[in-house]
Amino acid sequence: MDNGFRTLAISPPLLSVVEELGFSTLTPIQAGAIPALLAGHDVVGQSQTGSGKTVAFALPILERLTTGPRELRALVLCPTRELSAQVAREFRKLGRSLPGLSILVLAGGEPVRGQKDALDRGVHVVVGTPGRVLDQLRRRHLKVHSVATVVLDEADRMLSMGFQEDIEKILKALPKPRQTAFFSATFPEPIDALSKKHQQSPFWVRIQEQLQPPEIRQLVHEAEPDQKLEVLLGLLAQHPHESALVFANFKVTVAKLEQALSEANMSVAALHGDLEQFDRDRILAKFRNASTRVLVATDVAARGLDIQDLDLVINFELPSQPEMYVHRIGRTGRAGKPGLAISLCASDERFKLEAIEQTAGVTLERATRKPSNVGKASAKQPLDRGAAMVTLRISGGRKQKVRPGDILGALTGEAGGLDSAQVGKIEIHEHFAYVAIASGVAEAAQRSLSEGHIKGKKFKATFEK
Repeated sequence: MDNGFRTLAISPPLLSVVEELGFSTLTPIQAGAIPALLAGHDVVGQSQTGSGKTVAFALPILERLTTGPRELRALVLCPTRELSAQVAREFRKLGRSLPGLSILVLAGGEPVRGQKDALDRGVHVVVGTPGRVLDQLRRRHLKVHSVATVVLDEADRMLSMGFQEDIEKILKALPKPRQTAFFSATFPEPIDALSKKHQQSPFWVRIQEQLQPPEIRQLVHEAEPDQKLEVLLGLLAQHPHESALVFANFKVTVAKLEQALSEANMSVAALHGDLEQFDRDRILAKFRNASTRVLVATDVAARGLDIQDLDLVINFELPSQPEMYVHRIGRTGRAGKPGLAISLCASDERFKLEAIEQTAGVTLERATRKPSNVGKASAKQPLDRGAAMVTLRISGGRKQKVRPGDILGALTGEAGGLDSAQVGKIEIHEHFAYVAIASGVAEAAQRSLSEGHIKGKKFKATFEK
């Protein structure tokens, strides 16, 4: 493997997994943070969303882990359940060569009792949200006496969501000495204060790059509030996309946009803070696997999302905090792929636009077309296109020992008869799984899964509405 990972003090089993996962070169944050973490230093890592921060702290933790006794050695705090689950998946992928490795997510949406049982059996790494981690600490289910490393991932978001008091209590409960790492896209003053209070001579890895990578084209369309919906419909038609994320500031606006886009025959769903966790998981699974083409969301609901191959972000309303603009558009144009971010700006939002440009140190491109030239008439035909994939829900998951390969095998084997190209993303949850199927063969796949077997067992497959 001819890449930067071989220059690191990483064991052969972990290096083999890195190669299998297709990592080609170290990103700047990985090149700076991994050696410092391996050497035992406290670290402050600052780089933009999608720059490889999870691998930067997960690899050193796994390298220093002894998987014999099931003692908690590392704690990772994340702002949302969604991000916690994603980070845990990354740990499991990177650590699959380590026998007996146990990773546990502590976040809302799952029974406290089940989490206690897992903690009683013993785990090596806990990834969780501050609220649930603190709750399990208070119940004395979570024993932290052996924690050697704590990581605050997306630290700026956790503070903006009001988690500072919980984080302080968790850090105070952890043993000393220990290794403490903060990773974030921005570093406002409260994080600097946290660092001074809880870190010892931290090693700073500050990636000096534009807040917005050059592969993201950033456009601004002037549009007054009563024009914005018409402009949005036109822009979705004017700019071809497989998946688009539309941001609004309030859940009532999100609901209105979902209804309007649905009436325009767009494949759309809404994400806001009032959703039950099951519905949130279902909506995100459908968006990730291209069963839903447009997702409308608030900032709070969208925190922690990691959506691959997102080629269009639209700010229906500009965020009140300029730093949030960076987080919003950072979800497109990843891994060298081109992205497009479009912001609709009313006259009373111009001060927000100026603050964004000042904070980012860039001038956003002004659209030359007037909003009146982009409207519902031009939008109708392209918006009629439905999603390419359909999502099936299978009544078996991680607890039933169902793996992605088992589902793929059932669909593409003799009984299923599908081509692998007709099967999209597969997500395994605790007691169920989602799989994306090409629309034209979805009904046949549903019958095949329901009537057949996965690992010799019968599972029910249903369409997700």
